[in-house]
Amino acid sequence: MQPETAIPFKATAVSEHDKFFWAYTEEPHRSRRQAIIKAHPEVTKLCGPEPLTKYCVLGVVALQLACAIALRHTAVLSLPFFLTAYIIGATANQNLFLAIHEISHNLAFRSPTANRLFAVIANLPIGLPYSAAFRPYHLTHHKSLGVDGLDTDLPTALEALFLDSLLGKAFFCTFQILFYALRPMLVYQLPLTSLHLFNIAAQLLFDYLLVTTCGSKPLIYLILSSFLAGSLHPCAGHFIAEHYVFNREALASKGPAKTDVPVPETFSYYGPLNLLTYNVGLHNEHHDFPAVPWTRLPALHELAKEFYADLPCHTSWTWVIWQFVWDREVGLWCRVKRKEGGRKVGGKGWKEEELGANERGGIPGVK
Repeated sequence: MQPETAIPFKATAVSEHDKFFWAYTEEPHRSRRQAIIKAHPEVTKLCGPEPLTKYCVLGVVALQLACAIALRHTAVLSLPFFLTAYIIGATANQNLFLAIHEISHNLAFRSPTANRLFAVIANLPIGLPYSAAFRPYHLTHHKSLGVDGLDTDLPTALEALFLDSLLGKAFFCTFQILFYALRPMLVYQLPLTSLHLFNIAAQLLFDYLLVTTCGSKPLIYLILSSFLAGSLHPCAGHFIAEHYVFNREALASKGPAKTDVPVPETFSYYGPLNLLTYNVGLHNEHHDFPAVPWTRLPALHELAKEFYADLPCHTSWTWVIWQFVWDREVGLWCRVKRKEGGRKVGGKGWKEEELGANERGGIPGVK
């Protein structure tokens, strides 16, 4: 059964220098969310914080600190240092990236303030302050999915143009953490808040204490772990798998002629690495219900299975990276974009209180 929210749209290349999929309908998640609530009203009971999250975060923070301190006498340019950073550190810091993602939706505590402060703690082993800035950019990604100039998850035309080759895509996959870190600031600027200042101050203090007590190698380990977490690492495949279009039939439609083609914008991954990444692979489910925590996303999938069963999905993040680099028909152009008005077609779009549990009022920087 084809989900009723899989709405076809016009897909067109604006010019030979702009080969993105341009959509002229609203994003699919708000309307599918409404359809699921209508079919299964009990689904809203799945929303709300998950108490287990804080214990998982504290455990991973402790693990990373233990590894960092244990390597304080190990040469940075050594195999033990690199393998520890790649196998344990990168996996742990990817887990913390996604813990911060989970916390950004107020899913660790009922209190929004407690979630903001706890995200700063989860940020510490990452080595660089990012949790405060991540949240408004990420919630805008939900509220304005695919909107050009607002959704900072979208590659820019400049990126897509210059990295449109095998070597270019390999470069992007190797350094994608840098693209995701720097691109948002180039798309639009966030207002500087006290939370940003607290995040920066707490991280600098943590880094200073770590270096002064244990030397520079533990901090190098943590920052290297963060880099590898967003590089050629199996768990990093989720960055590409979530919203890049791999559907060959859809890709074949790109060209100057406008053709009705149903192109999904979000893709779930159903595989074992979800155990290490807060079930972020269940990405259609997450975008439909951002206020459902990671432990209940499988229950959401089962409850509304008729809405998800026929959607295209991934079964391997490693294969996603491999195919992205080597398949000439897949690349940074393979994203769905829409203009600002596109998110308002058929309704007023997402409200802040729908983007996370117990959200109250406006969120600075969310557009």
